[in-house]
Amino acid sequence: MKKISVIYWSSGGNVEVLAENIKAGAEHLGAEVLIKHVHYAKVEDVTKADAVAFGSPSMDNNRIEQEEMASFLKNFKELNMENKPTVLFGSYGWDEGQFMVDWEKLMIEYGFNIVGKLAVQESPKEEEIKKAKALGELLGK
Repeated sequence: MKKISVIYWSSGGNVEVLAENIKAGAEHLGAEVLIKHVHYAKVEDVTKADAVAFGSPSMDNNRIEQEEMASFLKNFKELNMENKPTVLFGSYGWDEGQFMVDWEKLMIEYGFNIVGKLAVQESPKEEEIKKAKALGELLGK
């Protein structure tokens, strides 16, 4: 059974909706899924997982949430993540989702293998919720 960790930061609930649907997609394929707000996450939640999904809204000049999510991710800069399969997901308002492009580059530098990503404008629509579930299934394979 694959072990998947879904770590996210959400304030308004949009990223949390995506996280829950990624979890549902992975569980649909029989994966064991740990889902946590980044405030409660530990480095081991990522290192011990077979695959991981990280979620954040775009904030602060087209960047992921800086206080908790960016700080948490810096823990992986010096670790060997061995191309761990990773999905990035989040929401944005006015910035057209540029934060996702920059975030993907950063995570590749940290040694993660980005196998999928999803950036939604404002709240997720039905089609985007289906995409989130499909990303969970991708991690669960």
